[in-house]
Amino acid sequence: MPKIGQLFSSGQWLVKPGKEAEFISAWDTFAQWTVQNQAGAGSGHLLQDTTNSRSFLSFGPWDSEYAIQQWRQKPEFQTFLSRARELCDDIQPKILTIVALAIPKS
Repeated sequence: MPKIGQLFSSGQWLVKPGKEAEFISAWDTFAQWTVQNQAGAGSGHLLQDTTNSRSFLSFGPWDSEYAIQQWRQKPEFQTFLSRARELCDDIQPKILTIVALAIPKS
């Protein structure tokens, strides 16, 4: 269950025309590696805009900012980022914190 103060890494991706499937595959492979091998990583999510198929948003929870920094220094991260730069016109990485939540009552 998410909570106030939870850290997330996030990326906004504008993929080159016709490269959407390649990007999804590359992101999925990297995200699977991350959740299996990187301490502090939670689940990974990739969303595609329904009105602009080139636009994606990725996000995932982390235990700490230190874990995110360690992940970003790994060779696997750098390899994925290089591949993403080939497939994307724009990449905007972020580290975000939950500051408000709305959760339905069960």
